[in-house]
Amino acid sequence: MKIHKEGRRILFVTLLVLLALNLLLSRYNGPNVVFNRIFAGVSVVAFLTLLQFFRSPFRRLLTHEDLLLAPADGKVVVIEEVFESEYFEDARRQISVFMSPINVHITRNPVSGIVRYFKYHPGKYLLAWHPKSSTDNERTTVVVESDAGPLVLFRQIAGAMARRIVWYVNEGDEVSQGEEFGFIKFGSRVDVFVPLDADIKVTLGQKVKGGETVLCQLKG
Repeated sequence: MKIHKEGRRILFVTLLVLLALNLLLSRYNGPNVVFNRIFAGVSVVAFLTLLQFFRSPFRRLLTHEDLLLAPADGKVVVIEEVFESEYFEDARRQISVFMSPINVHITRNPVSGIVRYFKYHPGKYLLAWHPKSSTDNERTTVVVESDAGPLVLFRQIAGAMARRIVWYVNEGDEVSQGEEFGFIKFGSRVDVFVPLDADIKVTLGQKVKGGETVLCQLKG
């Protein structure tokens, strides 16, 4: 396992601040040993929590052109037929993966293909499971023409804690299944929209791993 590039600066600054605070307490609050030890313990826990958030574990990626992989680690919170109004303007099957603060927050390409559409939307920071978060929150929308043929749309959606979305793709890019397409800092969700005839392979409440778990099979 390694530390993701999006977290290295944050971790370095946090480590310096915590070390400085503990040194100051040790020097100027010496008689209050119990408080200093509690603060030191809290500092260690806080840093380790931040460290695990930015972890980038090794993944043995499963790739196949007609399989759509989970774009992120988390739990499946939505599987339903919806009207997708931004790009397709027709009915699609939506699969949503909620990422808690303890999940890996790398987002991965669910399919290989060509990026046909990309747009960043500034917006609100509603709770990630709020019904309107998919359309009202800060988000990115990516549409990929998959190697299997069907177009697949997926969104990074910011939540109440997530205040920054990072993306690494643009229109016209060729993307590979399982590779990183972005990062969401501090908890959120990813929505995927697939054709209605896609064969869904997951269930509500199921925990999934980005780049490993198959969400559905596309009909070529």
